Amino acid sequence: MRKIVSGLFISLDGVVEAPDQWHFPYFDDEMGNAVQAMMDGTEAMLLGRRTYEEFASYWPTSTDDLAGYMNDTPKYVVSNTLTSVTEWQNSTLVTGDLVKEIARLKEQPGGKISMSGSGTLVSSLVREGLLDELHLLLHPIVVGSGKRLFGDGAQAPLRLTGSQTFASGVLHLAYAPTV
Repeated sequence: MRKIVSGLFISLDGVVEAPDQWHFPYFDDEMGNAVQAMMDGTEAMLLGRRTYEEFASYWPTSTDDLAGYMNDTPKYVVSNTLTSVTEWQNSTLVTGDLVKEIARLKEQPGGKISMSGSGTLVSSLVREGLLDELHLLLHPIVVGSGKRLFGDGAQAPLRLTGSQTFASGVLHLAYAPTV
């Protein structure tokens, strides 16, 4: 069975939106190594609609060091509003019943499926018990406004499986479902 592993930049007040506006002063080699470790062994990516649209507007024409990885890795895009994901190579649209479709995806042969961003999708997967690992890179900043990872909804107990403190003050916290 495949594992779904998510990594998110998050502020002290729970904001995951627009990390490009507050995250970079904290990015250093320690965080880069943690992000790379989350990417290692990834055979596919799972993206929500907004993250897909942001990434698809940048990566297909990028010459960044990560462009090959981002473009060549198979991508599953979860959306009930998109009708096509052909603008970014190796992308497959996943529609319909989220729980059923993601469970089916996890049952397919293959390795780890990683998630970057896609806070709404991550929150849903946690609450449905479909996310195997949640890595939060907790930044020592109160952003003040923006989309938070968890809003109102059902409880989802998690257990801490690892933690690391970076010199920048960022905490790398790893969680898994309790069941």
